[in-house]
Amino acid sequence: MAEERHLTAGHRKSVRLFLCGDVMCGRGIDQVLAHPCSSDIYERHVRTAETYVLLAEQANGPISRRNGSSYVWGAALDQLERMQPDARIINLETAVTRSNDRANTGINYRVSPENAECLVAAKIDCCVLANNHVLNWGRAGLLETLTVLQKLNVKATGAGRNDHEARAPAVLNLAKARLLIFSFGSTSSGIPFGWAATPDAPGVNLLPDLCEVSALQVANQVMALRRPGDLIVVSIHWGSNWGYHIPDEQKVFARALIDQAGVSIVHGHSSHHPRAIEIYRDRLILYGCGDLLNDYEGIRGYERYRDDLALMYFADLDPANGNLHALKLVPLQIKKFRLSIPSRQDIEWIRKTLDGECRKFGTRVIFDTERQLALVGQRATT
Repeated sequence: MAEERHLTAGHRKSVRLFLCGDVMCGRGIDQVLAHPCSSDIYERHVRTAETYVLLAEQANGPISRRNGSSYVWGAALDQLERMQPDARIINLETAVTRSNDRANTGINYRVSPENAECLVAAKIDCCVLANNHVLNWGRAGLLETLTVLQKLNVKATGAGRNDHEARAPAVLNLAKARLLIFSFGSTSSGIPFGWAATPDAPGVNLLPDLCEVSALQVANQVMALRRPGDLIVVSIHWGSNWGYHIPDEQKVFARALIDQAGVSIVHGHSSHHPRAIEIYRDRLILYGCGDLLNDYEGIRGYERYRDDLALMYFADLDPANGNLHALKLVPLQIKKFRLSIPSRQDIEWIRKTLDGECRKFGTRVIFDTERQLALVGQRATT
């Protein structure tokens, strides 16, 4: 195993996917990149995105301006180069737009089309978009987001110009397998019903609920498109931002997708910090990946969850059957709107915290190397 981590993608037997939770490179972060949008926002207590920059500076010191497209990724770029994933998948939780067609949602996340080059800097292959911020700047903002991602040659799924496009998976033709990525949003994450894509209007691929019938419908969508040998990721934006509780409906839904459609990874996100990880029938369930990037530095109230600590997830799948071969976790820290290597003490904090939650599902989080973690254990059966 120690040698395999350093093999190039072409020499590994497994397919390695990089996944993470929310990547919010808009608002305050957009302001410190080279080509920011107007700083005007319309939140209840904040009228300029510069406020979030000032809060971060008060917490961690001065932040340079007009930074290049690779700035936000910091230490993550070295980790991606070292781990050599075959595909890179993120939940892009911001609109890519200069639109002023804001939605009355209380939050205004947007990154300029020029600053969205940061996605290219990290060689992102796919952005899942079925989340509660992609329409923060209206349907005009969503349409521009889709156009910009297409120009950047980044696949998008989970939102579209109509319901057919929003439901369609992203398809990545990898060297060892075809990968299908489906993206769904749940109203439990705060997505308004009115954001659902329709035959005549752009929007997100919205789940009506997380009941077993809905899970069967998703499984049927997957089975209608999968071919023998395909690897399947179902990405779901669901649940609350804070806390470690995993609702029973999420467990039932995720396991049903594996039982009914042979999904290899259920990629859950919305929580601002990592939640428990399950191995079910040799398949991976990430109930909440936590934020990878945000502009929350200096915002008070939830310090006990350490949302400044982030995880990169590297899942190795057997291309022959889709089973999980290994899961490596790389801890990082958000500081000055970019990713850095945490202290050993902080890495141990996130390991111990996540290990405590994972034990409930029969899994453990251990040190794999000094600064890298691994998931071990048997699959849960209840």
